Amino acid sequence: MNALDELQPVFPEDFLWGGALAANQCEGAWNEDGKGPSVADVTRHKPEIDPRDYRAGHAITMADIRAALEWTDYKGPYAKRRGNDFYHRYREDLDLMAEMGFKTLRVSIQWSRLFPTGEEDEPNAAGVRFYHDLFQAMRERSIEPLVTLHHYEQPLATVFNHRGWYDRTMVDMFMRFAEVCFREYGDEVKLWLTFNEVDSIFRHPFTTAGLLAEQFEGMNLEEVCYQALHHQLLASARATRLLHELVPDARMGCMLTKLLHYPLTAHPQDQLLAQRANRDNEMAADVHVRGEYPRWVERDWARKGLRIDVTAQDRAELAVGTVDFLSFSYYMSLVSARDEGERERVSGNLSSGVKNPYLEVSEWNWQIDPEGLRYSLVSLYDKYRLPLFIVENGVGIRETPGPDGVVRDEARIDYLRRHIRELGRAIDDGVELMGYTPWGCVDLVSMSTSEMSKRYGFVYVDADDEGNGTYDRARKQSFDWYRRVIASNGREL
Repeated sequence: MNALDELQPVFPEDFLWGGALAANQCEGAWNEDGKGPSVADVTRHKPEIDPRDYRAGHAITMADIRAALEWTDYKGPYAKRRGNDFYHRYREDLDLMAEMGFKTLRVSIQWSRLFPTGEEDEPNAAGVRFYHDLFQAMRERSIEPLVTLHHYEQPLATVFNHRGWYDRTMVDMFMRFAEVCFREYGDEVKLWLTFNEVDSIFRHPFTTAGLLAEQFEGMNLEEVCYQALHHQLLASARATRLLHELVPDARMGCMLTKLLHYPLTAHPQDQLLAQRANRDNEMAADVHVRGEYPRWVERDWARKGLRIDVTAQDRAELAVGTVDFLSFSYYMSLVSARDEGERERVSGNLSSGVKNPYLEVSEWNWQIDPEGLRYSLVSLYDKYRLPLFIVENGVGIRETPGPDGVVRDEARIDYLRRHIRELGRAIDDGVELMGYTPWGCVDLVSMSTSEMSKRYGFVYVDADDEGNGTYDRARKQSFDWYRRVIASNGREL
């Protein structure tokens, strides 16, 4: 045992233990009560694709979208339309979360459930009512809502009518949605996030921003992505400022996909490559927290000849719309190497890189790195000096119940135990950490592969990739383990 291993986890008394869901992956009811289709509703499960082929997994065309809109069966490859049926079963799920002792639950509000096309002047009353009912049910169980405004579920009509977030008018449309959310739910929700993993636009531009490559023929797609990202960052700054005006006791956070890059060796070129990758990864967080683009980004635009429309008014709004805390997802770390073309690679649902010889990988080829989480927490806190919140973490596992109906998920317990231990050590290192919400606390549909088979939850859902099953819930082995972790405030791991 070395000195790093001797530190024992100690969590603050007000630490927010809980779990995380996204509406488009759990609610289902994709066409009920006036909801319009979203970008998530036309993405399908692709069992014919190797899950390690990240690019093919996320590829989508206008022909794919039109085929999806013609699909009317409940069962089939469009699993996000079904989710885990949270829309009809959320009270049952909240009872289970309360039994585990959840202090908070991260959810999202589907833009297309309030504004079916994004263009309407008034919100859909049934959609507004649903989220009131949801947040009130959470409050009744002493579960603090943590709500994301934009989580991979923008109205599909914005793709056809505006080419996604490339169009600046999306900022005003989003603000109409955000203002309704703050005015309707400001008394019930005090913790908000603007955009989920806003940095992911370069990895899956359709899912993140409704950008369809064939709508930009002849254009530089990197420039398109940067322009759309700028519009999202501008919308985030405006929403943050509006929240502070309308709900002064609420706090707004940004949300980063933390992709920690290690250099493979001490060779200076490996070091520089890893530094650049980490800079790229944290660029959007820089804007959210500091209210301005890092100098290197604008130099990079100039060097590449990218013309991004950033006005003086935009810069002024970014400067006054900074966030109150920084949240992030953490699933894996990556490695940078000057000769990466000659190295074994790993992928996952987030990105790809050189295999780290010191780390194991999951069934979906993610590198498992608990100590990388501690490293990330310390480096982010030292850099930004804002409270941090881990709003996604976990491991996807293919699971079936045993003869007694219980899923024995020792691997999940081991994964989470090792990561939670590193949280405590990061707090001991001086990091201000608000809470921890493991991803998919009730089994849901995978964002990246649109399948139920990749399960994350403490609660098993009886459903397969095609929509067969009862959708009934059952406690897994990890359910009682996580309940003890929360009850002991992290002392019993």
